[in-house]
Amino acid sequence: MSRPQEPHRKAGKSAAVPPAVIVISVVLVLEAAALLSVAGWFIYNLFTAAPVSMGGAVFTTVLLAAAGAWLLALAHFFYRGFRWTRAGTLVFQLFAVVIAVPTLQGGVLLAGLLLLLPAAAVLVLLFTKPVLEHTSRLSGGDPKVL
Repeated sequence: MSRPQEPHRKAGKSAAVPPAVIVISVVLVLEAAALLSVAGWFIYNLFTAAPVSMGGAVFTTVLLAAAGAWLLALAHFFYRGFRWTRAGTLVFQLFAVVIAVPTLQGGVLLAGLLLLLPAAAVLVLLFTKPVLEHTSRLSGGDPKVL
């Protein structure tokens, strides 16, 4: 069974978390908050308006809430230095770019930029040396773990 990674230590001292890791974690939390807010708005509309498809509206609400919860988990474990979080972070940011581009092409400039700019920043920061080092270390246990 895998063990959680400890915060990074150097000669008995705790190493500081790189600023890029903090920025990525904050962006993930803000994206999660946005998704959870939209899920809340969907829930409100389920009770105040008649949806075209009740099943579709409920499914979308559950999907938004699950994605928001997943992003919160990614942010937490990314900050702690788990390397598996890089893949989830990368995939979500690519989805954000995939949604942002047609949004921008459709003329909804503000929403498109709000999707594209944080995703682009995370994608760039995700492959910087401090982030890779922070999320590549293993716990003191088995080197094959995580």
